[in-house]
Amino acid sequence: MPRKLADNTDAIIGFIANNPRCSSQEILDGLNLTISLATLRRKLQELVAEDLITAIGELKSRKYDLSASYNIIRPINVEHYFEKEIDERKIQDKFNLDLIEETLYNVTLFTKSELDLLNNLQKKFTNNSSKLTQVEFQKELERLAIDLSWKSSQIEGNTYSLLETERLLKDKETAAGKTKDEATMLLNHKAAIDFIIEHTNYVDPITVAGIEDIHSILVKELDIKRNIRSGRVGITGTNYTPLDNEYQIKEALESMCALINAKSNVFEKSLLALVLISYIQPFSDGNKRTARIISNAILMNHHYCPISFRTIDSIEYKKAMLVFYEQNNLSPFKHVFINQFEFAVNAYF
Repeated sequence: MPRKLADNTDAIIGFIANNPRCSSQEILDGLNLTISLATLRRKLQELVAEDLITAIGELKSRKYDLSASYNIIRPINVEHYFEKEIDERKIQDKFNLDLIEETLYNVTLFTKSELDLLNNLQKKFTNNSSKLTQVEFQKELERLAIDLSWKSSQIEGNTYSLLETERLLKDKETAAGKTKDEATMLLNHKAAIDFIIEHTNYVDPITVAGIEDIHSILVKELDIKRNIRSGRVGITGTNYTPLDNEYQIKEALESMCALINAKSNVFEKSLLALVLISYIQPFSDGNKRTARIISNAILMNHHYCPISFRTIDSIEYKKAMLVFYEQNNLSPFKHVFINQFEFAVNAYF
């Protein structure tokens, strides 16, 4: 039966994947679409603008192929993805060094519409914060820092409530029935945030030593080893296995730093730090905590709005991260990043 265009994005991309360098007429005929060629071409141009496909040639001779960015930014339905159990999912179970050293150099992570949204939000932040006195700005930054300390710790299993976190960080009042380590984790988060506020250019450029320093602040007085790990680490919920050789881990971190420093777009820098430190897993524990602080340090160094992650569901965050581990696909995590940046701009300052 002939199909209307509706939202045949997956079908169009699937056809192009199976028929590289195909024409719009070949797509129309191959999918048996009941639309005009002009309508299909408009849809194809939208996919080109989103960097999912690439156009080769001009006008009637134009052909279409998947873009270099496709596998990294193609839409993934997270709910459908996790309908399959761990052992049923077809994944990239080994660390992909080429992803950092080659692929991500040539990929634009955000579509034009996504960048337009982010840039407009940043303009709003700049405008709003410019109207605040220094004292008012610092109060808002303090509020965000408390929220970030709470949420970042909650993602890692900390059971302090937001109110209990506020009492701890403001008045050093520990909550009844909570462990000392939970309080220490929260206090360390606040110390790390205070450090990057005081040293705004600490990650400019980003270095392995700088990442290790932030990690050391986050794990102070916790039973977590500092410095780059030398053994294997497992990740709950996935068969993805990070590198287990200390020298290879350091090499991956150095490659990541070179990639981030080479990028000109601040949002790309921040997002890459957020996902790649977690992907590399350079430390025995505290990797995602470190990633969230470094990501925010990059934003703040360029006078961009920091992100508290306050409204993100912990499971949603972890699933988006697992998709990147297993598929090297950024789409779900981009959604998290954009939504949380929008929340931060609208909720603070």
